[in-house]
Amino acid sequence: MKIIDLKIRELDGVMEHPDPFWEERLVRPLDVYPAFRAQGADYTTSLDDGKYAMRSVFLEIHTDDGVVGLSGPCTRHEAFIIDTQLRGLLIGADPLATELLWDQMYRAAIHGRKGADMLAISVVDCGLWDLKGKAFGQPVYRLLGGPTREEIPAYASALGFSIEFEDVDRRAREFVAQGYRAMKWFFRDGPTDGPDGVRRNLGLAETLREAVGPDVDIMLDAWSSWDVPYSIEMANSLAEYDVRWLEEPVLADKLDSYVEIQRASPIMISGGEHEYTRWGFRSIVENKAMDVLQPDIYWCGGISETIKICALASTFDLPVVPHGHSSHATAHLIASQAPTTCPVQEFLIKWNAVHQFFLSDPLVPIDGVIRVPQTPGLGLAIDESKVQEERVLDFRGM
Repeated sequence: MKIIDLKIRELDGVMEHPDPFWEERLVRPLDVYPAFRAQGADYTTSLDDGKYAMRSVFLEIHTDDGVVGLSGPCTRHEAFIIDTQLRGLLIGADPLATELLWDQMYRAAIHGRKGADMLAISVVDCGLWDLKGKAFGQPVYRLLGGPTREEIPAYASALGFSIEFEDVDRRAREFVAQGYRAMKWFFRDGPTDGPDGVRRNLGLAETLREAVGPDVDIMLDAWSSWDVPYSIEMANSLAEYDVRWLEEPVLADKLDSYVEIQRASPIMISGGEHEYTRWGFRSIVENKAMDVLQPDIYWCGGISETIKICALASTFDLPVVPHGHSSHATAHLIASQAPTTCPVQEFLIKWNAVHQFFLSDPLVPIDGVIRVPQTPGLGLAIDESKVQEERVLDFRGM
């Protein structure tokens, strides 16, 4: 079997959803500058009457045996890298040789050890695993050594929901009624927002704990936007509300800051969403800079690399809770790992409505539980009825 083509499909469609879809955004590192702090949530183009323009890019890896691996969605930037930098390594290659192809892509991207190049490698790697599962007629988790289980507890991740306290109270109770036993919410305020911002952040935690009671876990995400003194102050104040973890308090490169915060915090510190490869996670693990690791499979190097990160984490008894970018790839990965290594799966409620819009079989928790797909590969397929327009992208003539 050989790879004969990479087809990059850009799909357009329309999603119907009551207005507004994006109610709020999270705090961002750029918010230290007032002009950026004032910006609202604008992740998706609103049309009218509760309709939103959807545009997603998917990668198809075609073989001479007719087996096709599917991966995505990804960005146009990642597609550009795949088409112009990785294509030459893949055409004519054995698609089942995932370790060989990962190593060759990594070595070729000498200036892309982190960031967009690694995201592109991740997209290709996930597509190769989908192809491999289809070639062998097996779900990917079996090829990875699973299943360790076929049902995975999920936590509701509330990015994009309003954090007005009345809205938080109502939505949190709804999540519990839907079967979730854990949920994560996102701060909107940071060090430059003064005492009022501190009160709003603590009010979010208080509202959540009062809404869900003592037996549901709550996690809170600062999305790399705080500093050391603010993080330690907030962690000590948040401990009153029995917060399970505080996520990404500072920028990913500030490892010493993570160490300082982790040592001083009465609650667990999580992170790693914006870290890449086993080598990036090695320093985190060896320094015990975080209590929970959160690699994103579609960013950190794909399934092939996340498996290695899990092996590294397990030697230090650190749990891995992958960032919830791709429900399908994440479920297969988790189903191949011990429950102590990967105890729970993140489900980004709004982002998954976007990311899975064009899929025939979106992977959505039922009663707070994700059931691992049993179809060959990752369980990805495009619902062609949702595609209103399509372009096959080709960047090689640019």
